[in-house]
Amino acid sequence: MPSRPFNRRIAALTAGLAGTALITLGACAADKTPTTAPHGAATEEQGGSGGDGIEIVASDLDVPWGLVALDNGEALIGERDSATVWRVLADGSRERATTVPDVEPGGEGGLLGIAVPPGGDGTQFYAYVTTGQDNRVIDVDTAGTDEDDEPQVREVLLGIPKAGNHNGGRIAFGPDDYLYVTTGDASDGASSQDPDSLAGKILRITVDGEPAPGNPDADSPVWSLGHRNVQGLVWDDEGAMWASEFGQNDLDELNLIEPGNNYGWPRCEGPCESGDFTDPALTWPTSDASPSGLTFGGDGALYMAALRGQSLWRIPLEDGAASTPERLLEGEYGRLRSVVNAPDDSLWVLTNNTSRGEPSDDDDRLLSVPLP
Repeated sequence: MPSRPFNRRIAALTAGLAGTALITLGACAADKTPTTAPHGAATEEQGGSGGDGIEIVASDLDVPWGLVALDNGEALIGERDSATVWRVLADGSRERATTVPDVEPGGEGGLLGIAVPPGGDGTQFYAYVTTGQDNRVIDVDTAGTDEDDEPQVREVLLGIPKAGNHNGGRIAFGPDDYLYVTTGDASDGASSQDPDSLAGKILRITVDGEPAPGNPDADSPVWSLGHRNVQGLVWDDEGAMWASEFGQNDLDELNLIEPGNNYGWPRCEGPCESGDFTDPALTWPTSDASPSGLTFGGDGALYMAALRGQSLWRIPLEDGAASTPERLLEGEYGRLRSVVNAPDDSLWVLTNNTSRGEPSDDDDRLLSVPLP
């Protein structure tokens, strides 16, 4: 199936944001004194945190990472370290769907993103996992579970570099029904600029792991390059693709993704201001974001889950461009890993406060958050 056209709106987006005077969250958290922030930096809207109507859908989760909302009102949640996938039923109860075999967690690796094919019931899903050799994408069929209680697993894409940090890991089916895969630079920034490396990229593949038709290079799965660590991926209602990306020391990014474009890492963190690279749509100080999951809400805004920033950022889209963000839930539920649209038009948000091998009073939860 040919891919939908992606709107080329970088110029309009940049023009709409350039020169705006904004609040630097890290510098002005105490007194809110206005100052000029880096190009495209996000601002904090007052009165946007918390609110009534937030419900706990599931609790007592252990380092959850992947999250998928199913059409029947249920959810799949993957735990990074245990490699367990839970099915959360519509009544709030949950049951173990499966444990993905041969996952070797370590550092930021383990069972990361999961994706269900369009119209699927969740008995079969794709997963991004860390093994002893690499990061890889696999196809997991729980209907084929054998006598040893292991699902049937098919290898889809192997050889994605792994490391203790920067493993990427979000996967999603696009509006063209192809599978998109975000990878990190595996702590080797130069690999992000190497077109022959799968690290530091957004990949576009078929369900058999082949480069999808219409890729910038017909023989390569690479859709875009120059990324440090993308963990959020979504499409808006016009088919434009957005990705959230961890910066290093200064700026996290929201990027509008165009096929074949280079987003600059490690040459630059945040705007490159060079014709060779595509600048981010928005940036945040790393203390206010560390962005992971990303979704497009029913109200026409993007929603971005922030780990270190312990917030849910709402990013309105105006004429296809990212507008001034609002900071929601700041500090109320700790680190937020994933966010998706729930079947009831609310948002499902996954917290990420438990730590590997360390007892914690903060069991992780799946929250139902009404749209503002």
